[in-house]
Amino acid sequence: MTAIKHALQRDIFTPNDERLLGIVNVCKAGKKKKNCFLCATVTTERPVQVKVVKVKKSDKGDFYKRQQTWELRDLTEVDAKDASKENPEFDLHFEKVYRWVASSTAEKNSFISCIWKLNQRYLRKKVEFVNVSSQLLEELPKAEESVPSGEIQSVAGGDEDALDEYQELSTREEQDIESMMGMCEDAISNAEAFAEALSKELQVLDGANIQSIMASEKQVNILMQLLDEALNEVDTIEGKLSSYEEMLQSVKEQMDQISQSNRLIQISNTNNGKLLDEIQFLVNYMDLSKGHIRALQEGDLTSPKGIEACINASEALLQCMNVALRPGHDKLMAVKQQQLLFAELRDTFARRLTNHLNNVFVHQFNHFSHFKMTIPQFYRSSCLSLPGHDQSSTLSQHTAELTLPKHNPLHRDLLRYAKLMEWLKNTQREKYEGLSRTYVDYMSRLYEREIKEFFEVAKIKMAGTSKEAKSKFATLPRKESALKQETESLHGSSGKLTGSTSSLNKLTVQGSNSRRSQSSSLLDMGNMSASDLDVADRTKFDKIFEQVLSELEPLCLAEQDFISKFFKLQQHPTVIPPLAQPETEELDGSVPSRMPSQAEQRHSLSSEKDMVRLMMNKIFQCIETELNSLIALGDKIDSFNSLYMLVKMSHHVWTAENVDPASYLSTTLGNVLVTVKRNFDKCISGQIKQMEEVKISKKSKVGILSFVTGFEEFAELAETIFRSAERRGDLDKAYVKLIRAVFINVEKVANESQKTPRDVVMMENFHHIFSTLSRLKISCLDAERREAKHKYTDHLQSYVINSLGQPLEKLNHFFEGVEARVAQGVREDEVSYQLAFNKQELRKVIKEYPGKEVKKGLDNLYKKVDKHLCEEESLLQVVWHSMQDEFIRQYKHFEGLIGRCYPGSGITMEFTIQDMLEYFSSIAQSH
Repeated sequence: MTAIKHALQRDIFTPNDERLLGIVNVCKAGKKKKNCFLCATVTTERPVQVKVVKVKKSDKGDFYKRQQTWELRDLTEVDAKDASKENPEFDLHFEKVYRWVASSTAEKNSFISCIWKLNQRYLRKKVEFVNVSSQLLEELPKAEESVPSGEIQSVAGGDEDALDEYQELSTREEQDIESMMGMCEDAISNAEAFAEALSKELQVLDGANIQSIMASEKQVNILMQLLDEALNEVDTIEGKLSSYEEMLQSVKEQMDQISQSNRLIQISNTNNGKLLDEIQFLVNYMDLSKGHIRALQEGDLTSPKGIEACINASEALLQCMNVALRPGHDKLMAVKQQQLLFAELRDTFARRLTNHLNNVFVHQFNHFSHFKMTIPQFYRSSCLSLPGHDQSSTLSQHTAELTLPKHNPLHRDLLRYAKLMEWLKNTQREKYEGLSRTYVDYMSRLYEREIKEFFEVAKIKMAGTSKEAKSKFATLPRKESALKQETESLHGSSGKLTGSTSSLNKLTVQGSNSRRSQSSSLLDMGNMSASDLDVADRTKFDKIFEQVLSELEPLCLAEQDFISKFFKLQQHPTVIPPLAQPETEELDGSVPSRMPSQAEQRHSLSSEKDMVRLMMNKIFQCIETELNSLIALGDKIDSFNSLYMLVKMSHHVWTAENVDPASYLSTTLGNVLVTVKRNFDKCISGQIKQMEEVKISKKSKVGILSFVTGFEEFAELAETIFRSAERRGDLDKAYVKLIRAVFINVEKVANESQKTPRDVVMMENFHHIFSTLSRLKISCLDAERREAKHKYTDHLQSYVINSLGQPLEKLNHFFEGVEARVAQGVREDEVSYQLAFNKQELRKVIKEYPGKEVKKGLDNLYKKVDKHLCEEESLLQVVWHSMQDEFIRQYKHFEGLIGRCYPGSGITMEFTIQDMLEYFSSIAQSH
């Protein structure tokens, strides 16, 4: 290291008038090791500047170069990482932090010590040294090597010892030296003589000092005597201080006794204060006012003021019972007595509250049950308008308008007790669960009665949309049981339609030209005749079904909201609902099915919504069954109703999910929607099956097939129903299934047709399909629309070609022979030299087809086409125009052959194109 110091001083720092005072071999922390040197230097000129220089060996390795320089005054912190353990790492904080790893801990310590000394000597702003041993900062670093004084001078103080030995002269010292040198003439020219003179003067001064000391011996003796006297005085003072200390000792004992007494008094006061705090705590939190006690014992639970007083009293009682007692309070007799009083008040008020709410439930149930009205009574009062029935206050008022009774007054009255129910839930769980079971039991029976009567009326109104159903109720009034049997025959769960309704299941495909009778296949979605099922009937059914759902939705939402608020289920997700408890006997004496045990119920219920939904399932257990029954009836009356029901049910499911996706209403309507969707799919499958079973008449022309017109009416109705529906995708899938079935069965009927040509059946029906899809603009059937147009065009062209055939048969055979000769290699202008195809033969053939004969043939062709085509599609003129174009094309072809093969012969047809146009026009107008 000494050699490196000398080399650096010589090559780098001496040329810059700098002295190297400290050096350390380092590399950057965390990177590939590239060694360099950190040097601490000072300038030789004043003012002195202290720097830290990074020196690196050149890439060739033959000399050193200065890489980076920092001013020591810019250094803010030196971090040695660890003051207790040896660690070669350290950080220097300049404008940013530089992290270094020294080659050894000794070099690091020596360099940090050098930096500390330079900081202490030259800088006013002191650098902060972190994790550096205090011993290292106090001691001077040991020299690494002993260097001769000459060498030290040569490197300008190249180590830390040179920094310690060097001391700068003060101003006064410089002045004294200059004065002394000025007194001696040889001070500069002869240093040895000057030094000898200084030595002589020093000897003279030493002698003078010794004589002065010897002359002061008497004064020293006097001083010693004075010291002896002072010691005697000190002994006297020490004796007096000892006597004073003994006196103070007795005072100290007395003060200790007083302090002990004061401490005992303070402890007593502290204990008294704590005892007072405990008494105040018990009085404040364990005392119930007389007003609260009176409210709990005999408070009025019917008036609003009485209920409010009971609520305040119950909350105060609960607060007193739930107060957190401190250790030892439970052993106090007064506390025990208060707890017994609170328990007695709790039990008394819980019994009063339970009995009162039970009476409220029974009273409300009896109140609503008092106005119960049977179906025959309702029907007589609302449908037949018989006198003697008060519809303003009975159930008939609701059922006549197809509405459900609202229980908002009951909910409003019971919600006054919601806070009391919460109190009961927190204090008497068994009574709370008993009340919950009672409410669920009464309300389930009340709702079951109201909902069943509501659905019975809806079914009667719904069945009234069919003339066949209306005839079944023409003999009212009759006995209730007989009427219910009649109704069940219309909407039974298994779809039991008996008697005259069974005849409605037969599908007839008539062979007349009436479009209405031919379209009965798909229009007959409900297996009933088209005359009985008109738009008004379906609209009436749609309104009835929408009214049913609109009445059920607010009823269920209101009841669920009431249950959540009244039973406070939202605040206690771990409460076991009342339905989890076994029931003993229903009101009618029947024994209910076994309910899960408490352990099973606790295991199965995991959230608040599950508990609410369980209570709702019990209360409204009949809704899903009644809805399915109503859907079955609507599907039996007319399968078109499944479209209405799918749209309405989807909308209400979507609405319910937006309110609460996990609610009872959303779940129930979702289950029913599955049934509706299944009926819709079954309807589509039934129509496809009917298409496959269609039989055509062998004696009459086919025309537009019944299921093609039926699909048109189905699509028109479906587009009207699904215009703004949420489940448009279901209809699009049904469209694709139906249209593919229509395509397949049109081709099937066309292949089986004997009287009507296949091309006519395909052309007319696919033209009708194309027109329907173009008019309705059903986006999911764009591909089928293009396919229908393609099939229509192809079969139109095929029919025109096959029907037109060869109207100029002999002439056509003649020119076919001409084309055959040309194909064999005969030149066109040499064909006339062939014996069979000379000009004379051509004239002979042309004479056989005068204009009159051509017109007669075209007239017969028109009659043939008219016989094939049906009136509904009005394609006769289209076909006739296409035949005209084809005939003209053949005519021009013949003229072209005559011009090429018989040039200059002057041979022409007996009729012109203008004659042909007149023939076609006159024939069309005459018919």
